[in-house]
Amino acid sequence: MSLPADTPPAVADALGYLQHHLQELTERQNASEHTINATLTGLTAQLQQLTQLITAPVPTVAPPPIPPSPPPISPPSPVPAAPSKQQTRPKLPSPPDFSGERSSRRAFLNSCTLYLRLAPEQFTCDEEKIFWTLAFFKDGRAAKWSENLFRQEADTGIFPIRS
Repeated sequence: MSLPADTPPAVADALGYLQHHLQELTERQNASEHTINATLTGLTAQLQQLTQLITAPVPTVAPPPIPPSPPPISPPSPVPAAPSKQQTRPKLPSPPDFSGERSSRRAFLNSCTLYLRLAPEQFTCDEEKIFWTLAFFKDGRAAKWSENLFRQEADTGIFPIRS
């Protein structure tokens, strides 16, 4: 493109710079279009292959022959059971009632922990352990705290302690 003779040099330089960038952008666009077209061609070929696989009849294969079953085995004659020693655990004492007094909290916690560890088969989930422990909150601040938990459950339908 030719410019008028009276075009200032700064404008001519700016136009040249813009033409150069326009040419670079056009080349990049052409390269991108080429890449997109190549990818699209490859995807189309894969789609055609998948379509052929889906629509092609599935060859049937005959199942292998079933071998004859072995003759039944007669059960062994009963062997008298040896007398078993039943292991008996010592009876575990329940924790003492808890009133919320700081001086007795560690003893109460230790007692609950021992019981829960020595008799895990008595509890199927954390919720049962929680309710069992709360059963000993019978006096003082502990009883009030326990009462508040059950009141929250009544109000919301959700027990506030999960584990």
